[in-house]
Amino acid sequence: MRTCIENKKCESFGVMRWKYVAAIALCVFALEAGCAHGGWAQERGGHAEGTADNAELQKRVEKLEMEVAELKEMLRANVGKAKSTEPDTSNGAVLRRANYHSDDAANLEAGETGSELRVAGKLPIETLGKPALPSNGANAGNAEMVKTAQTAGNASTVNFLSAADRKVLDFLRETTINVGIDTYYAYNFNDPVGRVNLLRAYDVLSNNISLNQASLILELAPNVSEGRRFGGRLDLQYGQATDTLQGNPLNEPRPDIYRNVFQAYGTYVTPLGKGLTVDVGKWSSSIGIEGNYTKDQVNYSRSYYFNYLPFYHMGVRATYPVNDRFAINYWLVNGTNQAEATNGYKDELFGFTAKPAKSVTWVVNYYLGQEHPDRIEVTPTSPIPVQPGLSFQAITPAPNGKLHIFDSYVTWVATPKWSFSLEGDYVIERLWKNQAPGESAAPSHVAGGAGYARYQLSKKFAVGGRGEYLSDRGGLFSGKTQALKEVTATLDYNVADGFLMRYEWRRDFSNQPTFLTDVQGVLSKEQSTATVGVIWWWGRKEGAW
Repeated sequence: MRTCIENKKCESFGVMRWKYVAAIALCVFALEAGCAHGGWAQERGGHAEGTADNAELQKRVEKLEMEVAELKEMLRANVGKAKSTEPDTSNGAVLRRANYHSDDAANLEAGETGSELRVAGKLPIETLGKPALPSNGANAGNAEMVKTAQTAGNASTVNFLSAADRKVLDFLRETTINVGIDTYYAYNFNDPVGRVNLLRAYDVLSNNISLNQASLILELAPNVSEGRRFGGRLDLQYGQATDTLQGNPLNEPRPDIYRNVFQAYGTYVTPLGKGLTVDVGKWSSSIGIEGNYTKDQVNYSRSYYFNYLPFYHMGVRATYPVNDRFAINYWLVNGTNQAEATNGYKDELFGFTAKPAKSVTWVVNYYLGQEHPDRIEVTPTSPIPVQPGLSFQAITPAPNGKLHIFDSYVTWVATPKWSFSLEGDYVIERLWKNQAPGESAAPSHVAGGAGYARYQLSKKFAVGGRGEYLSDRGGLFSGKTQALKEVTATLDYNVADGFLMRYEWRRDFSNQPTFLTDVQGVLSKEQSTATVGVIWWWGRKEGAW
């Protein structure tokens, strides 16, 4: 069904078409009349006079033929445009299809020829196949009308966005969407049964092309300078790493619910002093120097401390910058690796981040918690329906021993090419707060540290190394009392921006038989692995994720 604009356009074109047809008919009639007049004058005036009349007549005929040809061309061009041009509601588009004043048709009927109209700048030059160059003031005025109408059309398009739409677009403009793909192939020279690399956080399989993790990160950081004090972040994760990171039924009642949500928290910067930043939700733990995303680490494999210390927390955290060089941190959380608490105790963290020099960053954390569950899951017995996994039986009495984590690490960017890091950790935990018959308060300890060095050989290549020592007294980390050591060497090849290949050699040692071999039930005191990691990432977020 045509719109009213289309009908008006068609009516306007119909009137114009009949005017052109009438003009052509008048020209043809004049041509025929001229020819007849020439013949009558030749019969009356003799040969000499007839010759002069013929010359004059020939000029008139040629002129009329040119005008008829031009009018026919105009008619064909306008017919073609009517068939091929869709209706356009903008004033600019209408004027582009008829680039002349409304009285041009009257001028044509009054006797102005096509040539005269073109010289006067009244006929649409684009219709005649000529360059759109104004030849005098009249045509320049028409061109100005077209420009004004086009500007008005563009302005109407821009103004089509409502204030609410514009606000949404401005909001989304600062949201970053980032994607990461982390794959690897590792080979364990022990040729372990089941092709499993023990005491590894991410590179858990040998002789297997593996997807460590595929990640999707959406973030809107607060921007106080622009009046937006809130923001948020969501990290979705898939692959082998999710099984490492997302707890287990021993300390996470329903881990599958949160399996693919690595981080999800909202942020608000309160107008308190220099700005108190508060996060609520689930976030990656900053206890320990290493993090989740491989591209931001020195090595491909993770340290023992990354594997042992908390991966994530659920709760509230606050950060306050005392000045440009010192900030204090406080957390109130459900526990270590607990999106849903296993007991009624809320863990706390007290810490600070200092920058004693421009090239030095120092982090200190003290974590106080109680990680022992006070309930166990049982088969539902109540007739009242509940969500799966929410039927419990109380543990009486429940262990009440505390967990203490002392964690500190420092990074020194010595030169644009050299950087160094040190980490030290001490962890102590008791099952019961006080010694009693059948209730042991004997402590278990994890203590030690790790050192890192990295050198940027060139824009494409870098080398890195790590050495660490972990004393596991009471089996908090490995399940047995032992001293663990490892050294790792890494070569980075930055193929392109957002595409990294990382080659790694690692050797693990222990004073106790710990690592799998190719013989079932036989353990070794060491294992060596060679790994190639291939990592891709893209998105608008700059720096470390």
